[in-house]
Amino acid sequence: MTFVVRIDPPALQDIQEAIDWYELQKEGLGERFYNYLEKSLKQLELNPYFQIRYSGIRCLSLLTFPFMIHYTIDQTNSIVIVRAVLNTSMNPAKWKDRG
Repeated sequence: MTFVVRIDPPALQDIQEAIDWYELQKEGLGERFYNYLEKSLKQLELNPYFQIRYSGIRCLSLLTFPFMIHYTIDQTNSIVIVRAVLNTSMNPAKWKDRG
């Protein structure tokens, strides 16, 4: 079964902020971050059943970059819902405070 990946607006903002930050560090690094993120999202389309880390939230680490995709699964509709893309040094409760 293949899943559809949907990214919540706050997670899109997380992604854009990370891309912008990496691009400021070195030209092309933001694009490289995005490419790794895309590979991870494709992986979730095929198999989203990674470990539940907290409060029903599953997480998948990005290769090379210190970020985790925080997501839930709507099994009835075969949808992966990306709730946040956070630096691993951040408290995961940050996304809960978004409302």
